[in-house]
Amino acid sequence: MKLVILERDGVINPVGPVLTPDDWAPLPGSVEAIARLHRAGYRIVVTTRQPEVGRRRLSIEMLSRIHARMLEAIHHKGAEIDAILVCPHAPEEGCRCGKGSPGLLEELAERLKINLSGVYVVGHDADDVATACAAGALPALVGARPAVDDAVPAFASLAAFSAALLDGALGKR
Repeated sequence: MKLVILERDGVINPVGPVLTPDDWAPLPGSVEAIARLHRAGYRIVVTTRQPEVGRRRLSIEMLSRIHARMLEAIHHKGAEIDAILVCPHAPEEGCRCGKGSPGLLEELAERLKINLSGVYVVGHDADDVATACAAGALPALVGARPAVDDAVPAFASLAAFSAALLDGALGKR
């Protein structure tokens, strides 16, 4: 199965509190990159940690509306997201699905009955790399932050990552 897992904040949209649908906006080229991956036969899963739900600053209903706006933008480009997995816990709750922990990815692997060893998890920081590694997946970074480790491929944007993957620069998945 061709699958790519994308962290929402910092990969698809800017990092920052996204508390209403009006706060959500895509990073340049991110929606088009998702469409290219989709057209190439990749299944796309989005993961997101939303501590503001646990802190009661963001309701699940509002989060659903935010995601509906994101999905609409992606659908408008002819692509689909296969699943959105959410960690709704505040960091102090110590859950297994928060930043750096593999819980969301393990849930996905169990749901799809797959091994994540050949699947890229695209994030924007060291915690996303730790999450991917803890789940046995392949980490990749996007954005302006420096690479965490020379062994972790880093790209300026999701568009650059998708181009490298589709061109075979990252190997066939």
